[in-house]
Amino acid sequence: MSRRSIADIEARAGQFADAFENYDPRPGDRDGPLPPVMAVALAAWRRDAAERELAEAVREARGRRVSWREVGAAIGTSGEAARQRYAANA
Repeated sequence: MSRRSIADIEARAGQFADAFENYDPRPGDRDGPLPPVMAVALAAWRRDAAERELAEAVREARGRRVSWREVGAAIGTSGEAARQRYAANA
Protein backbone atom coordinates (compact mmCIF):
# COMPACT_ATOMS: atom_id res chain seq x y z
CA MET A 1 0.00 0.00 0.00
CA SER A 2 1.44 3.36 -0.98
CA ARG A 3 1.63 6.22 1.47
CA ARG A 4 -0.68 9.11 0.82
CA SER A 5 0.41 12.69 1.10
CA ILE A 6 -1.38 15.19 3.30
CA ALA A 7 -2.69 16.83 0.12
CA ASP A 8 -4.13 13.48 -1.04
CA ILE A 9 -5.81 12.92 2.33
CA GLU A 10 -7.21 16.47 2.37
CA ALA A 11 -8.57 16.08 -1.16
CA ARG A 12 -10.25 12.78 -0.27
CA ALA A 13 -11.67 14.29 2.92
CA GLY A 14 -13.05 17.15 0.85
CA GLN A 15 -14.71 14.68 -1.50
CA PHE A 16 -16.34 12.88 1.43
CA ALA A 17 -17.49 16.18 2.94
CA ASP A 18 -19.01 17.27 -0.38
CA ALA A 19 -20.80 13.93 -0.79
CA PHE A 20 -22.15 14.16 2.75
CA GLU A 21 -23.27 17.79 2.45
CA ASN A 22 -24.95 17.19 -0.93
CA TYR A 23 -26.57 13.89 -0.02
CA ASP A 24 -30.27 13.79 -0.81
CA PRO A 25 -31.90 10.61 0.58
CA ARG A 26 -33.83 8.51 -1.88
CA PRO A 27 -37.03 6.70 -0.95
CA GLY A 28 -36.07 3.56 0.93
CA ASP A 29 -32.63 4.79 2.06
CA ARG A 30 -33.78 5.01 5.64
CA ASP A 31 -35.62 1.70 5.55
CA GLY A 32 -32.70 -0.54 4.64
CA PRO A 33 -31.32 -3.00 7.16
CA LEU A 34 -28.31 -1.99 9.21
CA PRO A 35 -25.14 -3.99 8.83
CA PRO A 36 -25.05 -6.53 11.70
CA VAL A 37 -22.15 -4.92 13.57
CA MET A 38 -23.78 -1.49 13.30
CA ALA A 39 -27.04 -2.97 14.64
CA VAL A 40 -25.14 -4.38 17.64
CA ALA A 41 -23.36 -1.06 18.25
CA LEU A 42 -26.65 0.85 18.03
CA ALA A 43 -28.38 -1.56 20.41
CA ALA A 44 -25.50 -1.24 22.89
CA TRP A 45 -25.68 2.56 22.68
CA ARG A 46 -29.45 2.47 23.28
CA ARG A 47 -28.97 0.12 26.24
CA ASP A 48 -26.37 2.43 27.78
CA ALA A 49 -28.63 5.44 27.25
CA ALA A 50 -31.55 3.59 28.83
CA GLU A 51 -29.40 2.57 31.82
CA ARG A 52 -28.35 6.19 32.37
CA GLU A 53 -31.99 7.30 32.13
CA LEU A 54 -33.08 4.59 34.56
CA ALA A 55 -30.36 5.49 37.06
CA GLU A 56 -31.40 9.14 36.91
CA ALA A 57 -35.07 8.19 37.39
CA VAL A 58 -34.13 6.06 40.42
CA ARG A 59 -32.13 8.98 41.88
CA GLU A 60 -35.11 11.27 41.37
CA ALA A 61 -37.52 8.76 42.92
CA ARG A 62 -35.30 8.17 45.93
CA GLY A 63 -34.86 11.93 46.30
CA ARG A 64 -38.63 12.12 46.58
CA ARG A 65 -38.61 9.40 49.27
CA VAL A 66 -39.96 6.57 47.07
CA SER A 67 -39.18 3.27 48.81
CA TRP A 68 -36.79 0.72 47.38
CA ARG A 69 -39.73 -1.71 47.28
CA GLU A 70 -41.65 0.66 44.98
CA VAL A 71 -38.58 1.33 42.85
CA GLY A 72 -37.96 -2.39 42.49
CA ALA A 73 -41.58 -3.06 41.57
CA ALA A 74 -41.43 -0.34 38.92
CA ILE A 75 -38.41 -1.94 37.23
CA GLY A 76 -39.55 -5.53 37.68
CA THR A 77 -37.29 -6.65 40.49
CA SER A 78 -37.24 -6.75 44.25
CA GLY A 79 -36.60 -3.68 46.35
CA GLU A 80 -33.42 -5.26 47.69
CA ALA A 81 -32.11 -5.96 44.17
CA ALA A 82 -32.91 -2.38 43.16
CA ARG A 83 -31.15 -1.05 46.25
CA GLN A 84 -28.06 -3.18 45.60
CA ARG A 85 -27.86 -1.99 42.01
CA TYR A 86 -28.70 1.70 42.39
CA ALA A 87 -28.02 2.73 46.00
CA ALA A 88 -24.56 4.11 45.20
CA ASN A 89 -26.16 6.45 42.63
CA ALA A 90 -29.26 7.40 44.60
